[in-house]
Amino acid sequence: MTAVITVPASLDDTTFELVFEQLAAQPADAKVIVDARHCTWASPYGLVNLLTLAQSRTERPTFLIPEDQDKVTYWARAGFFKFATELYDVQGTIPRPRGSGDSDVLLDLTQITKSDDVHDVVERVKDKVTQIIINKLHLAARATMGITMALSESCQNIIEHAGRGGWVMAQTYQYRKRLGGRHAIVIAVSDAGVGFRRSLESSPRRPMTDRWSDGFALETAFVSGVSRFPEPGRGQGLKGIRGYVNRWDGKFTVRSGTARIGMIPTWDDDVPRADGLAPFPGAQLQITIPEKVAA
Repeated sequence: MTAVITVPASLDDTTFELVFEQLAAQPADAKVIVDARHCTWASPYGLVNLLTLAQSRTERPTFLIPEDQDKVTYWARAGFFKFATELYDVQGTIPRPRGSGDSDVLLDLTQITKSDDVHDVVERVKDKVTQIIINKLHLAARATMGITMALSESCQNIIEHAGRGGWVMAQTYQYRKRLGGRHAIVIAVSDAGVGFRRSLESSPRRPMTDRWSDGFALETAFVSGVSRFPEPGRGQGLKGIRGYVNRWDGKFTVRSGTARIGMIPTWDDDVPRADGLAPFPGAQLQITIPEKVAA
């Protein structure tokens, strides 16, 4: 039997939980149709995780593209279909991608499989990040280094922990829902690898406790900076990102397995930790850096 996974009209880090829940009800080898026909908007988190969803399946899924041709054109320009056609049986007419021009996509969808990919990502966004930081976010130019480091560390997490490739995308847009129309940079990174719990279980540095769970593993890595690698100084990537993001009143969340943890600013009403979520492999990260409010 084929199961239909319905994609919400607006797809972001909150509504993608509806997709995870539908997927969790199906065996990994079940044939699924991912129906995005009525999707009218997708954040970077939504697009990278549509690819990760396909990566997690043993049977090649079918993908029904949005009916809104403007959205299909935008997704094509952002690089989504370049990878989607490799992972899905895509049904619908895909336009030929054209140059992004003055697009709000800071970094189109990019596959991360090796360290060279991470270096390439940083080089590609460096100049554009500086322009956005000064002209849209109204932050000091020195924030460029922090944001590119946060992007680099997020991607490096795939190389060091996932055990397989993943994707990254970054975009700037007006965050009307919670920031009152202020601009923000949103970075999303996702993979369908081993996840934080299994990664830490392979190390003697794992805390020995009967409370061990996906949530506890995330807390161990996110808050305490514990890594499966024994070398001194390892495990500081997430901790470093938290420092960068906190400096700009940003939001940083990590989902893995059945849990999500985050550093939540006052402008957002998300919870700092959620357990008992629908299971999904790997790790899914999102960083949001908002426009600075004038004093």
